[in-house]
Amino acid sequence: MKKITLSKPNISGTLINLRPIVEADAQSMFDSISDEEGRRLTGTKGTFTLEGTKKFCARLLDAKDRVDYAITLKDDPTYIGEVVLNNIKMEERSANFRIGLSSQKYFNKGYGSEATALMLKHGFETLGLHRIELEVFDFNPRARRVYEKNGFVVEGIHRDTLLWDGKYYNAITMSILEDEWFERQGSESKAKVSISD
Repeated sequence: MKKITLSKPNISGTLINLRPIVEADAQSMFDSISDEEGRRLTGTKGTFTLEGTKKFCARLLDAKDRVDYAITLKDDPTYIGEVVLNNIKMEERSANFRIGLSSQKYFNKGYGSEATALMLKHGFETLGLHRIELEVFDFNPRARRVYEKNGFVVEGIHRDTLLWDGKYYNAITMSILEDEWFERQGSESKAKVSISD
């Protein structure tokens, strides 16, 4: 049976690069998780401190159940968001996917789509995962389109899971399996579409 090997190399794309998150990213991450729109899109209600964020970032490189990457622009290594495979289950070869850009100024530029594609490639081709899943709230159709474009399929709806500003919202569960990923890569290669890494 195939086994997962945790690997955290730098990954190069066309528009962006991905690199492992380090302690020096703490301030940028803290600013990002303090952004009200970002908190709404992810349903984040917790309270965070800069010191706590530093401690969190410092232990990510050695984590055995997750890979956390900073999204950076090609010409600037500064953190502009993160893309993560966490809750990695070795026996099932499964993981949860999460992505967030640190500011709306980075929306609609293709950064999230490419970061998603690069992380799926890393998850299936390098780490050896079988299943990658996520949840997206129903008020975030832009994110859902990015996930569908990258091959995620809807599995179900968790009704009224988030209460935000007095209103309930559904969470949509989506996933992609390794055979679906490799099948897509085959058809995209034939169409001469590729992600560089």
